[in-house]
Amino acid sequence: MLKPSLQDLFKSSVRSILKNKSRTILTSLGIIIGVTSVILLTSIGNGLKKYITDQFDSLGANSIYVSPGKVFNDNGGFAQGSMATMMTTSFTQKDFSFLKRKIKNAEIIPASAVFANISSSFGTQKNIEIDGSTENFGIVNNIVPTAGNGRWFTAEENNKKTPVIVLGYQLGQDLFPKSSAVGKKVIVKGKTLKVIGVSDKKGSSFGGPSLDKQAYIPIEVAYDLSGKTDIQSIIVKVKDKTLIENTKKEITDIMLDRYDDKDAFSVFDSSQLLSSINSIISMLTIGLTGIAAISLVVGGIGIMNIMLVSVTERTREIGLRKAVGAYPRAILIQFLIEAVILSCIGGGVGVLLGYLGTLAIKPFFPAQVTISSVILAFGVSSLVGIVFGVAPARKASKLSPIEALRYE
Repeated sequence: MLKPSLQDLFKSSVRSILKNKSRTILTSLGIIIGVTSVILLTSIGNGLKKYITDQFDSLGANSIYVSPGKVFNDNGGFAQGSMATMMTTSFTQKDFSFLKRKIKNAEIIPASAVFANISSSFGTQKNIEIDGSTENFGIVNNIVPTAGNGRWFTAEENNKKTPVIVLGYQLGQDLFPKSSAVGKKVIVKGKTLKVIGVSDKKGSSFGGPSLDKQAYIPIEVAYDLSGKTDIQSIIVKVKDKTLIENTKKEITDIMLDRYDDKDAFSVFDSSQLLSSINSIISMLTIGLTGIAAISLVVGGIGIMNIMLVSVTERTREIGLRKAVGAYPRAILIQFLIEAVILSCIGGGVGVLLGYLGTLAIKPFFPAQVTISSVILAFGVSSLVGIVFGVAPARKASKLSPIEALRYE
């Protein structure tokens, strides 16, 4: 009886695959497409998570945000319509003053947004978000211009309603493409403002609008431009992150005394916001990856079909081996190995293409290949080979040697 080793079976499988190189490539194509898609999508998901986490880290862990309306649902995710509520509702000056009086040992920073066109001698940028706040808003949000790019506005400029403005990086480039924007004049709602600074390149804010296309002005100037004294959000900066939870509870109690409705406002810190955003990214990544994984199933069916064809083509070979004493189990293992090798070839090429694709999109979009995604890709590829290789392998192992030798 012939009982070949696993190494012998592996070598035999490789020889069989190499005899039909073009068939091997075409058979692995479905797996290649599936694995490439999975690697790219997981890389984008991982990159987005890291990018957003880095943004939160740059803001520091000492900030608490107070927003009008209900931002989070009872499960910790974003409440339905929360973003619209935040954009259309606001706090009053009395709310802000009340909170500022009650909260001790923390910095209370208001923020009020104006949407308007900004014009320069080079053209107009339409519907720009202009955030009005105090002198500490830039420090809290890490958008203070660095040396050589101007400065942030002062408390005195805010109190005196000095018409000054700080531009986001891209907005500065768009309004003044041929020279530095610092020291130049822009017009907002008929009012002339002096550009005193341009922020460094920041990108989008937590996956939202680009900070580089926004502008920042003293909040008193924002009130004059909008004709309103409403406040869209309040930032509470504590001295130490260990005070976060106690301060959140204190703010919640204060606001409940004022509103008597827990859904009229939201109090949260960056970790809650980060957790909710990452949950959304994870769900999207899993959903899109699941769709991409359909290619793996299609690839697996392709492998099964080709292996069935291979069994038919090699019927006499199988019959001859059985006639001289080959174990059915050895034949089953060999065909199973062939199926796994085919799927792993597709997996390997898919990982390589996915990695190269990630490098290609990285300059334009946050993406990061992780070891876990590579291991998962190879693991799934092997599993596809095993699952879809079983039927052809069983068929080969069960062939009657007499009938197989008669096969023409």
